[in-house]
Amino acid sequence: SELHVNYENQPEYPLQLVEIKNEKLDWRVEKMRLSKDKTAIIYNNFLTLSGIPKETYQYRLGNRSALEWIIDQYQVKTDKRSGIVNDPNRADDPQYIVKLIGKVVTVSLETVKIVKELPGIGEA
Repeated sequence: SELHVNYENQPEYPLQLVEIKNEKLDWRVEKMRLSKDKTAIIYNNFLTLSGIPKETYQYRLGNRSALEWIIDQYQVKTDKRSGIVNDPNRADDPQYIVKLIGKVVTVSLETVKIVKELPGIGEA
């Protein structure tokens, strides 16, 4: 439970940060997307996060992985009814979302490892 309750205190998984040349340094996210093979996240026009292990997607929150949940929820959205803009970018920590992704990968991998170590039903 410590792993999940304090997920923001977990170490970041060492993802490769691939910067796109000729693009301005930018940590802001508008809408992320996964690469076709799911080993990378296209973070924005400047940055791609690569080296995501396949096992990351085995830890699921309902019908999608924790990482897919982050990709879906951490985007700039405008509420159609109110017009209020929900912007997950943090002025006080521009790299917050990149760091969070690294921590979510760590938590996902550790959770999968723990679950695999549990005895199966009837084995204990």
